Amino acid sequence: MYQELSIDNETVTLIQECERELEETFKKIDEQCDRNSLRVLNAFHKHQISEVHFNMTTGYGYGDIGRDTTEKVFAEVLKAEDALVRGQFISGTHALTVALFSYLRPGDMLLSITGTPYDTLHEVIGIRENNSSLKNFGVLYDEIELVSDDFDDEKILEYLKNHKVKMIEIQRSKGYSTRKSITIDKVERIVKKIKEQNSDTIIMVDNCYCEFVEEKTPTEVGADVMVGSLIKNLGGGIAPNGAYIAGRHDLVELAGERLTCPGEGREVGPSLGINKQFLQGLFFAPSVVASSLKTAILASFALEKLGYKVEPKWNDKRADIVQNIIFGNSEDLIHYCQGIQMASPVDSNAVPEPWDMPGYEDKVIMAAGAFTQGSSIELSCDGPIRAPYIAYMQGGLTYSYGKFGVMKAISEILKNKVN
Repeated sequence: MYQELSIDNETVTLIQECERELEETFKKIDEQCDRNSLRVLNAFHKHQISEVHFNMTTGYGYGDIGRDTTEKVFAEVLKAEDALVRGQFISGTHALTVALFSYLRPGDMLLSITGTPYDTLHEVIGIRENNSSLKNFGVLYDEIELVSDDFDDEKILEYLKNHKVKMIEIQRSKGYSTRKSITIDKVERIVKKIKEQNSDTIIMVDNCYCEFVEEKTPTEVGADVMVGSLIKNLGGGIAPNGAYIAGRHDLVELAGERLTCPGEGREVGPSLGINKQFLQGLFFAPSVVASSLKTAILASFALEKLGYKVEPKWNDKRADIVQNIIFGNSEDLIHYCQGIQMASPVDSNAVPEPWDMPGYEDKVIMAAGAFTQGSSIELSCDGPIRAPYIAYMQGGLTYSYGKFGVMKAISEILKNKVN
């Protein structure tokens, strides 16, 4: 069956053994998928979604009931007061940037309590120089590192006693780091402690890659606002672009005025026919996230059997859909990514190579034969070419397609080791 993908028998046998051992784990993921699906379905029913909400607006986008109702559905699913869900957001980084510039003013302090944020935010904040950064507008920045993959509660609370902090940023997913992603119970614990001491401090959670992995959402456990991309989990592989900012109503309103302009805010912004794709993507998202989790767990289990270090391990509690594979050398990293590309539905004939990608300090290899450019809910794998040579794999629209990708990637490693 796998001959057309040139997958060797050793890999087939390995994956079949892994699947037998993972049956109970996969069953639990299916149960979580049912719960998340019911949450989405209830939101669709509550807001009485009908075909009229799929209609498009152009120009200014005044009176777009589909756009406005879509935002109510997302807010309901995310357990937030309000949500801004727009195709005008280019990426998760763009939505985070809009949020940061919405809430911070010259002289304000931004504090990251999960260490240094993801690479693409460095020039936004001013960690790397840029004339349009927050730093250039007089916003102060500091960060507190995690300790043993958890918040440093004592240091955070002490810092808040001695500094006036306007906003705290929490990045749940690991980005291009070796730490663990942050589970919702850890977010809940630190949010409660911060709010008890500094109730006015805005807590913003970067929730990219995390939606539908666990039962609760950051706003549900006390965060003021959270941000995510629709070409990741919540878009279900159908949304062609877009992102969301969800949370307190006043903060969502501020973000709307920064995305468009003061005085017009959320009242403008044509949907251009994207409402149906946003809603349909959300409808499929619980199932797609479940497939992504199964794909990640299969890869973790199989590659650990082959002697590689992985994070998280197959039976660890997960906070996001990202699977780290620590190869220890650039050759295996490159061959694994190339194998993922070979099993992709789009651009399977392309051969990814490390390159100087905008926003990153090191060369990066990226494999993503996706229907939507840059979509990481579709099976993708990437990593910076720097020690310890980690592949960051995520996505899988269906488990079968995800499994084929993992099998081809493993087969490429084994083939090249023999050669």
